[in-house]
Amino acid sequence: MSNLSGKHILLIVSGGIAAYKTLDLIRRLRERNVIVTAVLTKAAKQFVTPLSVASL
Repeated sequence: MSNLSGKHILLIVSGGIAAYKTLDLIRRLRERNVIVTAVLTKAAKQFVTPLSVASL
């Protein structure tokens, strides 16, 4: 990832088996001081919980 420090990213997670990978993506972005706002669709909540996203 290029220099994203201090940037704001809106991450919209839709339903699909790959939704669980967004947790790792959010963690990696936040390690680089990126401000991440995640929005989960109703279908995405079947794969990841809002609590697991918020805890990162």
